[in-house]
Amino acid sequence: MEYDTAVDGIKKHLIQHSHPNQYTYIAELMDITHPSNKHPKMDHLVCFMGGSFILGATEGDNVYDAKVQDSEDVRLGEEITETCYEMYNMTATGLASEIVYFNTDNQTDGPDMDIHSRDRHNLLRPETLESIFLLYRMTGNEKYREWGWKIFESFEEYTRLDEGGYSALRDVTTIPPIRDDRMDTFFLAETLKYLYLLFSPSDFIPLQHYVFNTEAHPLPVFTPKNNL
Repeated sequence: MEYDTAVDGIKKHLIQHSHPNQYTYIAELMDITHPSNKHPKMDHLVCFMGGSFILGATEGDNVYDAKVQDSEDVRLGEEITETCYEMYNMTATGLASEIVYFNTDNQTDGPDMDIHSRDRHNLLRPETLESIFLLYRMTGNEKYREWGWKIFESFEEYTRLDEGGYSALRDVTTIPPIRDDRMDTFFLAETLKYLYLLFSPSDFIPLQHYVFNTEAHPLPVFTPKNNL
């Protein structure tokens, strides 16, 4: 399957660990002809992969029912999602920057993650909350609801506008942050939707019967017939 091939490639070439705390991240490949040439950075956009790993391993069922051969994917899904949560937890506002860079030098005592000045903005993106929602549904571990609630509180405190709506931030590392006078539609369609689902009953849009597309629209799972 194409999915399995892609996941195998990610695990073989892109999975890396930071220092000193060994956070798992997906590095950026600089040249496909030289797989060893990797950039130790991860965009917030990549944070959907934590949920994808665990969804691929469980197909929406409880994680404890996953096959033994899929246990590595379950572990990676949990570890990548933890890294993405730490991208929020590390900042003054409790909101993640657009990109982080990872410390790969095991001889230094610096932090695992660094935010460059040009990458300090937050666009109210949904990917981390998507993975947190999926992991909660498939593990039942309450820490994922706690993570989601902390992120929601930060959105409420720093991005909500008195006159209505929410605003992206120019710099998540300073308080008070400077707002950016924009709210992309994915904040309503995806970010808030995944927060709502995180605190909804598990039988509401069950993952065994529905899959969310890239824009968070739930589509029913079906079995193709007649070789379609």
